[in-house]
Amino acid sequence: MTRASSFPARTARAASWQHSPPPGPGGRILELGTGVGEGAAWLLSGMDGASRLTTVELDPDVQAIAREELGADPRVTLVCGDGGTWLEEFDGAPFDLVFADTWPGKFTHLDQALDLVAPGGTYLIDDLLPQPGWPEGHEVSVERLLAELDERKDFRCVRLAWASGLLMAVRTA
Repeated sequence: MTRASSFPARTARAASWQHSPPPGPGGRILELGTGVGEGAAWLLSGMDGASRLTTVELDPDVQAIAREELGADPRVTLVCGDGGTWLEEFDGAPFDLVFADTWPGKFTHLDQALDLVAPGGTYLIDDLLPQPGWPEGHEVSVERLLAELDERKDFRCVRLAWASGLLMAVRTA
């Protein structure tokens, strides 16, 4: 499955208007999986001038498109590298919104991604409904992820059977 096809515009739009960004102006947003920048563009469209978006992408050729279109915006930091490694090494302040649109932060490195959600902040994931091109056995991975998130006491989760399937989890503790 290609990154560009895995992020419908409706999902990005939901991420931006649902979170402009919480809890208000000056929010910090992390996107795992920049792709060509479609999601980052929608997130930026809902951010004020004091907000900051850090977006991480493994593939430099894919991210080059995002860098060309969005790189001049001072609110965005484009990181090219492995999302899992980035999550392991990041040592900064938590984020108001963590949007995991790739394997790291969702199917791998989940705890590291959730640790970066500020109290009252939101963790958002998509691509949870069966999709053409899913790798064999991926449905089991999705079910395991959803069960793990549902069991957590420090997040309240809501699933949305919309677009590619979303889950929003708000940190309560």
